[in-house]
Amino acid sequence: MQVFTNYKKGLNAEQVEQSRREHGDNVMTPPKKESLWRLFLEKFQDPIIRILLITLALSVGVAVYQYVALHAGAVVLLEPLGIFIAVMLATCVGFAFEVSANRKFDVLNQAKDEEKVTVFRDGIITRIERREVVVGDTVVLDPGDEVPADGLLVEAVSLELNESSLTGEPMARKTVVEEELDPEATYPSNYVCRGCTVIDGHGIFVVEKVGDHTEWGKVYRGAQIDNKVKTPLNEQLDRLGHTITVASYVIAGLVVAFRLAVYLLDDDILFQWADFAAYLLNTLMIAVTLIVVAVPEGLPMSVTLSLALSMRRMLETNNLVRKMHACETMGASTVICTDKTGTLTQNKMRVSEFMIYGLHDNRLDDSQTAVLVKEGVAMNSTAYLDFSDKREAKGVGNPTEAALLAWLFDQNVDYIRYRDSERIIKQLPFSTKYKFMATVVATDDPEVGLLYVKGAPEMILKHCSKIRMQEGECAIDGFRAMVESRLLHYQSQAMRTLGFAYRYVRLDELDAVFNEVKLAAIDLCYLGTCAIADPVRMDVPEAIRDCLEAGIQVKIVTGDTSGTAKEIGRQIGLWTEADTDEANHLTGKEFGRMSDEALMERIGDLKILSRARPTDKERLVKLLQRRGEVVAVTGDGTNDAPALNAAQIGLSMGDGTSVAKEASAITILDNSFRSIARAVVWGRSLYHNIQRFILFQMTINVAACLIVLLGALLGTESPLTVTQMLWVNLIMDTLAALALASLPPDPQVMQERPRSRQAYIISKPMAWRIFGVGLFFVALLFGLIQYFKHVEIGSLADFTLQGYFSNYFNFSHVHNGISRYEQTLFFTLFVFLQFWNIFNARAFLTGQSALKGLFSTSVRQGFGVALAIILLGQVMIVTFGGELFEVTPLSLGDWLRIVVFTSPILWIDELTRGLGKHKKQ
Repeated sequence: MQVFTNYKKGLNAEQVEQSRREHGDNVMTPPKKESLWRLFLEKFQDPIIRILLITLALSVGVAVYQYVALHAGAVVLLEPLGIFIAVMLATCVGFAFEVSANRKFDVLNQAKDEEKVTVFRDGIITRIERREVVVGDTVVLDPGDEVPADGLLVEAVSLELNESSLTGEPMARKTVVEEELDPEATYPSNYVCRGCTVIDGHGIFVVEKVGDHTEWGKVYRGAQIDNKVKTPLNEQLDRLGHTITVASYVIAGLVVAFRLAVYLLDDDILFQWADFAAYLLNTLMIAVTLIVVAVPEGLPMSVTLSLALSMRRMLETNNLVRKMHACETMGASTVICTDKTGTLTQNKMRVSEFMIYGLHDNRLDDSQTAVLVKEGVAMNSTAYLDFSDKREAKGVGNPTEAALLAWLFDQNVDYIRYRDSERIIKQLPFSTKYKFMATVVATDDPEVGLLYVKGAPEMILKHCSKIRMQEGECAIDGFRAMVESRLLHYQSQAMRTLGFAYRYVRLDELDAVFNEVKLAAIDLCYLGTCAIADPVRMDVPEAIRDCLEAGIQVKIVTGDTSGTAKEIGRQIGLWTEADTDEANHLTGKEFGRMSDEALMERIGDLKILSRARPTDKERLVKLLQRRGEVVAVTGDGTNDAPALNAAQIGLSMGDGTSVAKEASAITILDNSFRSIARAVVWGRSLYHNIQRFILFQMTINVAACLIVLLGALLGTESPLTVTQMLWVNLIMDTLAALALASLPPDPQVMQERPRSRQAYIISKPMAWRIFGVGLFFVALLFGLIQYFKHVEIGSLADFTLQGYFSNYFNFSHVHNGISRYEQTLFFTLFVFLQFWNIFNARAFLTGQSALKGLFSTSVRQGFGVALAIILLGQVMIVTFGGELFEVTPLSLGDWLRIVVFTSPILWIDELTRGLGKHKKQ
């Protein structure tokens, strides 16, 4: 890029148009918003939904055949209708919740209006909109301005920029002096980048890059790349869906093969093609019924409900979730890559300690020393405090000076009173060359002024022969070691330090005093040393400890210096005495020079990556993912956006940049790392709730599938009708999902290790329970079918255990079918077996009683209400269902006996849990 010799002349109109044609406008290409239809259709990518769609097609085919060819009633159409409703509910609920969250996000993330920029055009200074800036423009920067484009500085006077949104550094000094360039700076000291704001000083730069070509633009584009990163829950549901599909088709195939073998090998059957075709069609219908029964229609709805409820309740804990699966993915995270500034720290410079040697306990009293300190801080400054926010005073101008004014404010000192009552005679702004600022204030003596100097303590101490102690001014020689020791203590903690000094000067010597060379050699009296830092958020150390104890690695990735990053790591409990630079720390330059293969060996132990660029953080995330890690990324700056987007779960801060929030899946509204730890608790608890529901649902499906299978093998019809199975598989399961999803998060999950990405969602203990309890239910219900086939009863009071067991293996010719009353009993007993099993599912993985906390407000309002609806629904169906559900009303005695007969499902498990807990203790 050409730098104009006469840069203050600027571009003319013709050059502006030519530059715009060659390099484009200074605007970002807006992200392409997905249409509502596309968002809705994405919900059909769920593997279980896809299985349901295939099942729906098969069910429609069977229902149409039964209705048209066999002249069955319209009731046969209810099954495909029920499956269709299940699909639409699962997809529509998820779609509605995500649209609602995105609308909340859009309100939160409103873009600010275009600002005016000061530029040189045609030899004069003018103001234009930021979008109108072109390559070659000469732009003027003043305090408070946001840099509109990238470019090379041609003038810089005490210029300081806030680069935290791009590099993580809250303050970067800029210069055009070759000797003062910082070789470790993330971006060159004579280069400015779009999106950074001017804290102090003045600068002029010539634009080299605009729009998408700026560093900000590169990050912005990186934040929009759709990485299609699969979440752990997606992967596990994929595997579960594949298992269900294969199992249901294999069982259906075995049924077809078995029934055909029986037909063809039976010597008593005279083979005729018409009869065989009818038998084959009936066999295929049984096979399709098996597939329909095997598929858990309520599972997509239950997962969606669980995610949606967590989405809403996490908002109450300051986690705005934009993508539903992000709720659960946070619980699966194994690594958190976090920004430093604004995430671990407050992004507010604060005085940590002000060591004033002339005061007792550093208290600002009415002594002469205290007056010197108060007046020196108030007058030798160009910053202000903004009190428009009643919650806190915000600094305007240089953040270091604002921190000093805030310190005065905390000491109940009104700096404005000093500025109103005192008169500044002369002021020398901060100089990067001499590293200090000086101000002369008028005194009662019209011939004498009071010179206040603040700056780098090493520079100030060189020119101090005295120090102000409690007894007054003393020779500094006996105290220099003490001052330097305290200074080293501050610097070892990566704090920013300032030295303060003063002296009385004659006003007729001001010209000589303010000659920078003379001032550098002037004799001063040392007042004290101030340590300033961006303090760690109060709740961060505990939250970091919780994450580490939960088996989650935490890695700091920042654009700040190595010393500052390691000190912050020490304060939050991440960087310990055992950690070394060789094993646990890398700089951005070292990181960039290493190959992916070499980094794969290092990043496991890496704790801090300092002086990192945006691309470094994104590369780190992708390398961690290659190692099989589930990566969560936190950040508030534009520099964090590519990594936020690349991670399985991106967490932006509520006061972060719009680019960062657009790239994230969750926005932490209160900017608290504690909220991130709470999100992990929510995610892990949610996963357990989904597992509990799968345990409950699959037990039902195993039982129902085996009952249909036994009926097919024995040549009898299923005792459960289509409408009854729809109530169990759709409505009851959905209510059970609501009950289990409403269980509150359990803090104890933070004591577990993160689950493996390869882990199957149905664990071994779950599988044992699903098949063990499912087979027990089948054995129990099979005996009931046998009993009803051989013994006709008019009341459940007529039931006898002797008759039950004597007819269990009685396969002789039956004299009667199952009556409507007996079918009603069978249906209700089946439902109540599942009802009690919900309690056992609730207690799964807790080691506690299923009744523990059952009557607490939170459990009663969710779990209790859902169970009450299931009970009421079953009573209403049996009492008023009639022909639709093929049931008949039961007496009060029958209801009581059903409750008593089925409740051991809970009590036996309760006894088992109690014995297990006692044995463990």
